[in-house]
Amino acid sequence: MSAPKKLFIKTYGCQMNVYDSERMAEALGGEGYVETKSPDDADMILLNTCHIREKAAEKVYSELGRFKGLKAEKPDLKIGVAGCVAQAEGQEIMRRQPLVDLVVGPQSYHRLPEMEAKAREGEKVLDTDFPEEDKFEKLKNRPKAKRGPTAFLTVQEGCDKFCAFCVVPYTRGAEVSRPADRILREAQDLVERGVREITLLGQNVNAYHGAGANGDMTLAQLIWELDKVDGLERIRFTTSHPNDMQDDLIEAHGTCAKLMPYLHLPVQAGSDKILKRMNRAHTAESYLRLIERIRAARPDILISGDFIVGFPEETEADFQATLDLVEEVKYGTAYSFKYSTRPGTPAAERPQVDPKEADDRLQRLQALLTKQQREVQDSMVGRDVTVLFEKAGRFPGQMVGKSDYLHAVHVADCDRAIGNLARVRILSSGANSLAGALID
Repeated sequence: MSAPKKLFIKTYGCQMNVYDSERMAEALGGEGYVETKSPDDADMILLNTCHIREKAAEKVYSELGRFKGLKAEKPDLKIGVAGCVAQAEGQEIMRRQPLVDLVVGPQSYHRLPEMEAKAREGEKVLDTDFPEEDKFEKLKNRPKAKRGPTAFLTVQEGCDKFCAFCVVPYTRGAEVSRPADRILREAQDLVERGVREITLLGQNVNAYHGAGANGDMTLAQLIWELDKVDGLERIRFTTSHPNDMQDDLIEAHGTCAKLMPYLHLPVQAGSDKILKRMNRAHTAESYLRLIERIRAARPDILISGDFIVGFPEETEADFQATLDLVEEVKYGTAYSFKYSTRPGTPAAERPQVDPKEADDRLQRLQALLTKQQREVQDSMVGRDVTVLFEKAGRFPGQMVGKSDYLHAVHVADCDRAIGNLARVRILSSGANSLAGALID
C-alpha cells in the first residue's frame, strides 16, 4: 500500500475561508491526501486567499516566492492558489508565478480532485468559473473525520449589496442560499462527528432565503429547524447586514435557547454622509434604533461590529460621528481597519484621505473600542456563564473554552473533557480572556 500524499493548506481571512479549506481537505482526502502542518514535507501546497485586507494579492505573491527553493528541491510538488485572490487574478497569478500549478476560485473547489489529476500530468489548470452545480452536494460523500466541538457551516454565499469598498460581489458572486434540507443534513453529520456548536456563515448571512419544505426560509426559520437537532447545543451566525435584520431573527434572539447572546452587526461608520458614500443603505440613526430593538429582545446580548476609518472624503467631523456612535452602542468587541483601495471598486477612484490622518483616527478609534471591550469583559466578573470546553490549557488540570458571549475562559482544576458544557463562575478578567471556576 502506497504512503498517503501530504497536503499543506494555508488559510487567509474570514471564517468562510476556514470552512472552505476544510472542504478542500476533504475533497483531496478522497484522492489519498492527508493534511500536514509543514509545507516542507507536502506533496501539494494550497494557499486559500482573501481579498479583503490591504495588499492581499502582493502578500500572496510574496508567500509564493518563499516556495521557489522548495519547488526546486521537489519538482513533483504541486502548488495551488484558491479563494478570492485566485478568483480576481487567476491568469495574472499564472503569469507572474510560473511555479503555480493550479488556480481555483471559491465556487469551484469541488473540482479540485480533477484539477489535481491534470496538474499531476503536467498541465497548468485554471478554474474560476461560477458553475451551476452545487459544490457542497458534490463533496457530501467525501471521507469525514472526527471533529472538535465547534464548526463552521456555510449557508449563504455572495452579496448583492455592492458596498463601494468591497470586492465580495466580484469574487464570490451574487447572493445564493443553500437549501435548508442540505444544511440540516450537514449539521446532523457534524453533530454525529462530535460538534456541539455551529456557526452559520455567509457573506450576508441574514439575507438567507434557502428553499424549505413550504417555500423559501428566513435565517430565523432555519435556526429554529437547527434547534431541533439533538446534540447540537449552540448556534451562532456571522456576518450580518443591518438592512436584513428581520423581525423574526430579532425575536429568535430572545426566545431560542440555543441561539447564543452574541451578534456581529457591522455598521462601518457613524456619519450618514460616509454611509451613503459607502452605499450602505442605512443611517446611523436606523442602526442605533435596530440595536435598541435587539437589546429589548435580549438585554444581555454582546454586540460586535466592523469599522472603516479614513474612507474617501471622510472629514474629522465624520470621524467624530463614528466615535459618537461607538460611545452610544458600547461594543463588546469590534474590528477596525484603515481604508485601503481595492481595484475595480467605486471608492478606489475617489479622493483619498491623508494616510497619516487615517492612521491617527484608527488609533483613536481602537483605543475607544479596546476600552469598551475591557469594560464589558470586566463586567463578567462574578457572573455565572456556560462554557463549552475546546482544549486543554497551558497548565496541568486547566481547560479552555468559550462562554455564551464568545469570551475565552480558562478554568483551573477542571475535570471536564473537550466537548463538555459546564456552568462556570467568572473570577477574574485578563487582557483578552476570563478565568473562572466550575460551579458544582
